[in-house]
Amino acid sequence: MTLALPEEIELLRKAVRAFVENEAEPLAEQIERDARIPSILLKKAAEMGLFGLSIPPEYGGTGFGELGSVVALEELSRTNGAVSMVICPTAPAATIALAGNEEQKQTYLPPLARGERLASFCLTEPTAGSDATGIRTSAVRKGDRYILNGSKLYISRAAIAGTFIVTAVTDPARKAKGGITVFIVEREFPGFSVGSKDDEMGLRGSESAEVVFQDCEVPAANVVGAVGGGFDVMRKILDRARLWAAARSVGASQRILELSLQYAVTREQFGKPIGAFQAVRLKLADMATLLHAGRLMLYQTARKIDQGEEAVQEASMAKLFSSEAAGQIADMGVQIHGAMGFMKPTPVERFYRDVRAYRILDGTSDIQRLIIAGKLLRSHGLKVAVGE
Repeated sequence: MTLALPEEIELLRKAVRAFVENEAEPLAEQIERDARIPSILLKKAAEMGLFGLSIPPEYGGTGFGELGSVVALEELSRTNGAVSMVICPTAPAATIALAGNEEQKQTYLPPLARGERLASFCLTEPTAGSDATGIRTSAVRKGDRYILNGSKLYISRAAIAGTFIVTAVTDPARKAKGGITVFIVEREFPGFSVGSKDDEMGLRGSESAEVVFQDCEVPAANVVGAVGGGFDVMRKILDRARLWAAARSVGASQRILELSLQYAVTREQFGKPIGAFQAVRLKLADMATLLHAGRLMLYQTARKIDQGEEAVQEASMAKLFSSEAAGQIADMGVQIHGAMGFMKPTPVERFYRDVRAYRILDGTSDIQRLIIAGKLLRSHGLKVAVGE
């Protein structure tokens, strides 16, 4: 395993870091206060092509692949966590790119790549989160349309998105085994609505909200992949989404370590910098070690996906390790800062709240453990379901 990156991806890293330092970080506290990303920041990100990271070049994307996407996400995660939740490679774009037909790709991917239209991935429901088989949103065929009824919760970007990738049950008898279908839903479709924004502990500004389908009319042409093939589509996309969660964890961890190092050499107690004390040095060493291991797992898994290999287990491992490590790193960062780390608007206080989400979104830590263990056991002849 190596951390060495191709030249073009190193250039991407430098460009995104400059964007974060010059454009995003000066707005970090405004984003936290207003719980929204200023439109000027979205416009500048679009001009840089940051919305096209997971979209092929032939549809207006950047063509950097998974490795480029996770490196860019690392850098975007060095500031307010909402930035990397809104300006990022998205599951909707990846869904259409991987499973959509040519007409869907031509219609939806170019405006997504240009940042002219944002998109949300709608999976979680009151009865379905970690258990994707618990989906209750229904889709009934009626002529050349499907009629959707139900709701989705905690949907990132929903308050400002125009396009939504939605999972719904088309065959209740089969459920996950051929009964779930993926649809492209547009905000303007009759029967579609967005509820009030969520008031989140962290990642404020991610524009998370509930979406509601009340006899929502969706053209049959907006089915992504095969009718009943939604579970297979979801599995492909969630592997990438988990890797992106790992990238956010690594990026935030890197910045927390940097802030903690700066504080350790400038804050004095008992006549010397606190970094001179063994208790602080031990924490810094643990933080750096966790970060390095997480980044190695992240890059190795991204490279594997770029080579066309399956990476279900590795994506879950990277997400599990990096998100758990980010929690530990944030906790040690706050401890090094002492009372200052507990106060707003100290950045480590905000990071502490932001990274807590990464152990939940795109599959909780325990779900990742079950996926990893299930893969191991299947390789030895024992087949177990994730929820068992």
